[in-house]
Amino acid sequence: MFNPRRLTLARHRRGLSKKALSAAVGITSRAQTAYEAGEYPPADDVLARIAAFLDFPVAFFLGDDLEEPDPKGASFRSMKRMTAAQQHSALAAGTLALELSKWIDGKFRLPAPDLPDLSGETPEAAAAILRQEWGLGELSVRNMVHLLEVKGVRVFSLVENTREIDAFSLWNEQKPFVFLNTIKSAVRSRFDAAHELAHLVLHSHGPVNGRDAEREADIFAASFLMPRSTVLAVMPSAPTLTHIRNLKDKWLVSVAALARRVYDIGIISEWHYRTLCIQISERGWRTTEPGDAIPETSRVWEKVLSMLRQEGVTKDQIAQELAIPPSEIDKLVWGLVTMGLSSPGGPVYSSARRATGLTLHENYNLPVSK
Repeated sequence: MFNPRRLTLARHRRGLSKKALSAAVGITSRAQTAYEAGEYPPADDVLARIAAFLDFPVAFFLGDDLEEPDPKGASFRSMKRMTAAQQHSALAAGTLALELSKWIDGKFRLPAPDLPDLSGETPEAAAAILRQEWGLGELSVRNMVHLLEVKGVRVFSLVENTREIDAFSLWNEQKPFVFLNTIKSAVRSRFDAAHELAHLVLHSHGPVNGRDAEREADIFAASFLMPRSTVLAVMPSAPTLTHIRNLKDKWLVSVAALARRVYDIGIISEWHYRTLCIQISERGWRTTEPGDAIPETSRVWEKVLSMLRQEGVTKDQIAQELAIPPSEIDKLVWGLVTMGLSSPGGPVYSSARRATGLTLHENYNLPVSK
């Protein structure tokens, strides 16, 4: 039976208005509105044209209601720069990710969530508490994606039509989800991951959007990635931009983020900080900067995809079971894996050697095929 909510979801995923979709497939705006309102279903030939234009299989529009993320419960950092269409597209990607996650849960046992509720703490205190509970001490977090995964966070990527969105996160059925813009530089993506971690532990019972919530998440991220004591121990009392640049690799953060942290903990004055900001802008380091870190990838996704391939399961088969385009699976893990699920006759896996030399089994609760 035709499901009008799925039509709305597919349209949102493509970032289209009702008017734009109706014009593209040759139907009236009134008919398009009626389809999505559930007044009556489209004829088979019309549905076929809609499905082809949106690049979704016809079967997608015939399924049950999907669980869609609550916009009020999803954190978005760039509300001013983000259009309604971009937000709808990102949330639609989140809906598809929830479906893919459920499919994975039906076949594998992934790490259970281990995120405490720190909603009553200040951001700096919450970062210190979480570091202590997770046994990190004052050490630098060398890979945020790996850390989130081992603590039970489901990490997905954001790519097309979401360049204005840094990242967002949400809780669903007591599972935490983080969506990262993998087009961004590695150091900025790491900060985004820590920022979304803040929302998950600080704002799970309250508003996750708004200036105050975003500022708290930024403070938490900076404190979590750059502990106060380690910065104080190595940073000169009057650091130059060269000092900042040379020390950023210690915490794998951007020059701008480290300069802000140095200012926030009182090492430099506001005038000194503003001078550094001007120098950063003059060098074009707001967008790209020298010495960026290696992009972080997912160990969980690499292990899951590897095991699926060993069982003969292809990306197309997963997509067919979920009635979604195979390209949507690609987008949800793009930038997070060094391998992919190939279709029959396509390329096989090519797994890069992990920098640590450890397998997922040694570092994680291995996803076990059920």
